[in-house]
Amino acid sequence: MGKASRDKRDIYYRKAKEEGWRARSAFKLLQIDEEFNIFEGVKRVVDLCAAPGSWSQVLSRKLYLPAKLSPDLKDGDLPLIVAIDLQPMAPIEGVIEVQGDITNARTAEVVIRHFDGCKADLVVCDGAPDVTGLHDMDEFVQFQLILAGLTIVTHILREGGKFIAKIFRGKDTSLLYSQLKLFFPVVTFAKPKSSRNSSIEAFAVCENYSPPEGFNPKDLHRLLEKVGSPSGGDDLDCSSGWLEGPNKVYIPFLACGDLSGYDSDRSYPLPRGAEGTYRSLDPVQPPIAPPYKRALEMKKASSQGIRELEKLSLDS
Repeated sequence: MGKASRDKRDIYYRKAKEEGWRARSAFKLLQIDEEFNIFEGVKRVVDLCAAPGSWSQVLSRKLYLPAKLSPDLKDGDLPLIVAIDLQPMAPIEGVIEVQGDITNARTAEVVIRHFDGCKADLVVCDGAPDVTGLHDMDEFVQFQLILAGLTIVTHILREGGKFIAKIFRGKDTSLLYSQLKLFFPVVTFAKPKSSRNSSIEAFAVCENYSPPEGFNPKDLHRLLEKVGSPSGGDDLDCSSGWLEGPNKVYIPFLACGDLSGYDSDRSYPLPRGAEGTYRSLDPVQPPIAPPYKRALEMKKASSQGIRELEKLSLDS
């Protein structure tokens, strides 16, 4: 697909480049905030699986930059934003970047040190695995990523805080919902307008972090394996089977964003410049060290080798 063709088919991809966002996913967090007001009163925030940095950009523009430009700014009033990813990320103003593993306890310690011993008001995670197209497999791996995010959340999120995470909807969504409800009294699954209708993607908006009394973060997985029924039953096996029939869980699901706004599944005509032509913009920030970089180098070297062999055979 050419640049102009993708610009026409994906309005949010085009708008992201025009407005300076590193990825179209920035609009998803903005639309979640429009509905849930997740940035209100936030002073410390963590962005998990942050690269390439579009959600960190949103946090910087919505939290850090307004505070920095405020005439009433006092020492120590600037919001603190920590972005974590295994991959390196180009710098963003007001964002502290940590290259680390969210499943490692040391990463949580680094975050707490950046917050001077305090905990976060908000944790967001737009991470996702490399999808295979096998929905059951993709859903399972995504749920494991969310539970990995929940592991670090139990160490770094203050009571009363919020957690936003990408999910893939599927047959075990009710189980994930019930597990999140152990820690958050209010859990809503949201679908931003900028998320394609054809996608199984949605977002878990978890509010008012309240871990069980006497909870030890080391016991997280043991607790998740013995999830009780939301209706009050205990000692039920950790599977989605009991969530059917009389125990069926109805998950709050909300479409957010301006519903009369741009449709992510529709093609829009391209705007013409003064000369009557359309010029496609380059991405705001290409990846600086993508995991597929080595594969591209090998493919390029292979292509050059084939061309040289063809040239030699023609010369002979």
